[in-house]
Formats: sequence, structure tokens, C-alpha cells
Amino acid sequence: MKKILILGCSAFLILGCGSSTKNKTNTQVEKEVIAAPTDYASTITSDELKTMLYKYASDEFEGRNTGDKGQKMAVEYLKEKYQAMGIPSPLGGEDYFQEVPLEKQQVSEAELSVNGKEFENFKNHIVLAASKSMTISADEIVYVGYGIDDENYSDYKNIDVTDKIVLAKAGEPKDEEGNFITSSKTDDTKWTNGRQALSSKKEAAKTNGAKALLYMNSESFSKYAPFYQRQAESGSTGRLTLKSNEDNILMLMINEDLGKALNSTILDDATAKQINVNVNIEVENKSESVISENVVAYIKGSEKPDEILVISAHLDHEGIKNGEIYNGADDDGSGTVAILEIAQAFKAAEKAGHGPKRTILFLHVTGEEKGLLGSKHYADNDPIFPLENTVADLNIDMIGRTDPKRTIGTRNYIYLIGSDKLSKELHNISEEANTKYTQMELDYKFNDDNDPNRFYYRSDHYNFAKNNIPVIFYFNGTHDDYHKPSDTPDKIEYDLLETRSRLVFYTAWEVANRAERVIVDKASE
Repeated sequence: MKKILILGCSAFLILGCGSSTKNKTNTQVEKEVIAAPTDYASTITSDELKTMLYKYASDEFEGRNTGDKGQKMAVEYLKEKYQAMGIPSPLGGEDYFQEVPLEKQQVSEAELSVNGKEFENFKNHIVLAASKSMTISADEIVYVGYGIDDENYSDYKNIDVTDKIVLAKAGEPKDEEGNFITSSKTDDTKWTNGRQALSSKKEAAKTNGAKALLYMNSESFSKYAPFYQRQAESGSTGRLTLKSNEDNILMLMINEDLGKALNSTILDDATAKQINVNVNIEVENKSESVISENVVAYIKGSEKPDEILVISAHLDHEGIKNGEIYNGADDDGSGTVAILEIAQAFKAAEKAGHGPKRTILFLHVTGEEKGLLGSKHYADNDPIFPLENTVADLNIDMIGRTDPKRTIGTRNYIYLIGSDKLSKELHNISEEANTKYTQMELDYKFNDDNDPNRFYYRSDHYNFAKNNIPVIFYFNGTHDDYHKPSDTPDKIEYDLLETRSRLVFYTAWEVANRAERVIVDKASE
């Protein structure tokens, strides 16, 4: 650690002049003076970033696909790095892995009969949701009209559906003027149609205690059924999703023929009622459980340990496709090694007696490429530190390259997204840190609410932002190698990676060490 020669009042970085130095030894004064973040930022070097990234984004790691061998190697690599730096895990002991339970979905199939008459998969019904294989039999069902449960209108108002099979149809009712009753407007609502209506009506049935929902939507069925059938016949696995800890309600989409067999007046009548009909449903769930891991390490705050600053990046990539390895050097090997260097810098500060006042969590999340799954699990299911104590998330996703479409300005830039969306103060801290230390061009091109790329919603910071935690997303933009096997470490611009990593460190330093936590002045309800 280099020493700073104190020549006069201006050299004091923390103490200032006058009586504040009285009764302190030279060692104490020296320790306080060298608390300048530049000393620790200097440990973030392009050489170290390059060495780590050539390993992390090598063929050996097989593209780090979520749940696969390469991803397992990646998390072990990160664990070993933190152990070597002497940075502990908040989980205690040797456990640096927050398990993320996932499910590799396959098309489930059902055998369904009404009064002894068989109805066919893909011709009459498809399984939209089934948490497990099951058999459900009943001598009556409950018809709930449109299946809406809203403040202004509810099909569940005067009927008990607890532990029952419910039948609902698509759409929602209108008044005499042609407005939807739920909103008194002509604009579609969450109950009208499409995916949002599916989830809304499913949630309404579940909330009211139903064990299964048969949802008649002939128009959607004609689109969904052929796709589901192709998936089932090919034996292909669907997308990875977070595995729910709760038993999900069984939901089938059905066509008009099956709907009429259950309720002959379904097209003309929306009145909720019990229907005496024998229904038998046997479902085979073919989904496969997958375990993946977030990697977590932390430095405990010296003065405000219960306030948490998260620095995040995703550790996964695309794996192997058609025999080619997708190395993901920029996406997001660059963010991953940046966090390791930032962690090293904060550890150096701690060893020198200048650890951060607030706790810093170094969070490497899995499953980003599959739908932000690792960060969603952390935020929604298992926050290691309470979200209400989390002051901000600085998320790093692709900071090693330049955007070939950016024709104005210098190469010494970084795109910032989200810095002002929840906290004006965080935005100002970021700007001031850059002005003081790195002098990069901060480009807010993709921060526009109307950005057609919607990058604000496409990386792991969003799972913090949706919980009103201020965020900054650091991003270099896409390039010709984005999500291709050609995203390799030889194409990284390591001088830029160093400067951008230092910017994140400086911003984190300011957030972690300021007297008051960042103010959230633009929180959404």
C-alpha cells in the first residue's frame, strides 16, 4: 500500500485541519488519510481482469448453461476466488451457494372424461399448469361465468368454490353502453383476453380456493393446441422456470365442444351455479427438477451493517448449441470478473482499516438468460438480507466491449440505465463519482422510458427495482457477437473494462460510506 505524504491542509482527505488530529498517533492519522478510494481502485487492473476472464469464458466452462456442468464449474471458480480473498459468505462456513430450485418444463398431458365420454389431448384440451401428476374426480363442478373476481364485479361473490373444479369462459361483461363493467371503459383490462387474462383468472380461482380451473377459450385454444402438440410429439423440453414451493392450481384450456359438454348453456349464460356432472381428470406431469446456484459473498459494514448495498452480475450464459460453445465473455463474463475485482478492492480497504460503513453483498446470479431467474428467486423467494434494508443494487451486465452503432462520442463511455428512475440522489451520486474519478461519457440513450429495446426490464437489476430498490444498470450495448459463439475473451477491450469496473467501485464506495442511505423519492405503488 503506498503512503501519502502530508504536505499541508489540502492533503487531508478525511480529517481536515485543526483539532481533529489532536491526540492521534502518526499511524492513526496515516490510516485515516489513506482512506482515499483511489488507493483501492488501483487494485482493479486490466491484467487481472484479463487473466480471470480468459479462464472464466474458456471452452472449459462449456458456456455456463444454467444447471449444466459448465455452470457448476463456474460457481466453484467464484467460490474459490472469494475464499482466496478471505471474503466470507453470508450463509456461513463453506457455503457460498444460494440454491435456486428450477423446473425444466415439458408439455403435460391429461386424460379427461365427462359423464364417461372421453375428450382428447390437443383436440379438446391442453394442460396449462400442473405442479405435479394428479387425479381429480368430482360429481359436480362450479360454473363461474367469466371467472372474474374484481372490486366492481365478481363471479365468485355468492358461491363457494373451495376444493372444487371451476369452469370459466373467456372475455368479460360489458354494460349497455359497451364499457367493460370492471373498469367502465372500452379499453381492454386484465380480464379481457390474452396472457394477462389467463393469469388473472387462474389467480382468482386459486385465491377463492378452487383446486382446478377449466378455462374455455376457443380462439386461443386453436392457436395454443397445435404448438403444444408439436412440443409433446418432439419430446423437446420447454423453458426453465422457478419451481414454486406451493402446489399450483391445475389449469386446462378447453375448446367449445368440451365447454358445452360441461355446461350446455355456457355460450349464453354467465350466471354462477353448481352443475351436476361427473368429471374425471388424470394428469401426468413430465417436468424435470433442476438445481442451480447463486453465488454470494459479503463484507460486513463497519457502522451500518444492517444496511445492504448489492453489487450484482449474472454468472450464466447460453451453454453449447449445435456443438458450438457460447463462451459469453462479454455477456456476462465481463460483469462477473468486474465484481471479483471490486470485491478485492473493498477487501483491501477493509484490511487497511477502512471497510465500508454499510454491508456489501457480492451477488452472482444464475439463470439470467432463462428469464432473470436467479435474481427473481433472491428478491421474491429468499432474500438473504431483507429487501427493506437494501439501499441499492448496482448491476453489471456486459461492460467489456463497445457498441458499433454508437457513432457519436468517444469509446470511453458506458450506458447507464435506471439510475434516476427511483432515486434522484443515486443518479447524482453516480454522476459525481464519475466526474471526480473516471471522467467517462455517461450515455443515457437506453434509459428512456420509451426505449424499444426495453433494456431496463431485461437484466437482474429489475427484480430489485420492482421492489422500489434504487438501481443502476451498467451496459456497453450489444454488438455483432451478442449471444453468439464468437463472444470470446480475445475481443474484450480490457482498458475499458478496467475503467468501467472502477466506476462501479467508486459509486459503490460513495453509496456504502455516505452518512445517510440513498433516498427513494420516486417509488411506485
